[in-house]
Amino acid sequence: MNFLKKIYLPLIIVFATAVLPACKAKKPVVQPPPPVVENKPTPAPAVVAPAPEPAPAPAPVVEKPDYNFRNIKFEFNSGILKTDAYPILDKAAAEIKKDPSVRFVLNGNSSAEGSTEHNMALSIERANAVKTYLVNTGVNAGLLDVKGYGESMPVSPNTDEASRALNRRVEIKKL
Repeated sequence: MNFLKKIYLPLIIVFATAVLPACKAKKPVVQPPPPVVENKPTPAPAVVAPAPEPAPAPAPVVEKPDYNFRNIKFEFNSGILKTDAYPILDKAAAEIKKDPSVRFVLNGNSSAEGSTEHNMALSIERANAVKTYLVNTGVNAGLLDVKGYGESMPVSPNTDEASRALNRRVEIKKL
């Protein structure tokens, strides 16, 4: 019996400590009642004065178009545009498109080399080359008039090549 006490007694104690707390009665969990919401009448909204209208935004500043296009140069005895004239003409086209109600005259000029008739025809050819370029960039052809002056309106005295080169030009002017 001693043997049984030594074996069973610790087993009974271990079993009792493990099983007895499981038999303990559980306390019921009481849920708190939901909060009571009272329906109070909503107060009338306070009358708020309308916010003053902000000051009108200043009118956008419209740049006055720059119609000063005088550096459209040509080679000797040629009505073909030089490539360095393209940026000038692109700027001119952009400015002309800003106000489609403004008309322009394309004044063709030449140096004093050659006959008067030839220079007149060459100056008109140069002005038409500029007009064609501007029309191809989207400018309305009806806004552009062509006029040839030949050698009659020099900006330089035609005494040497450098001064004659200044006279081979087209100027764009507002009418």
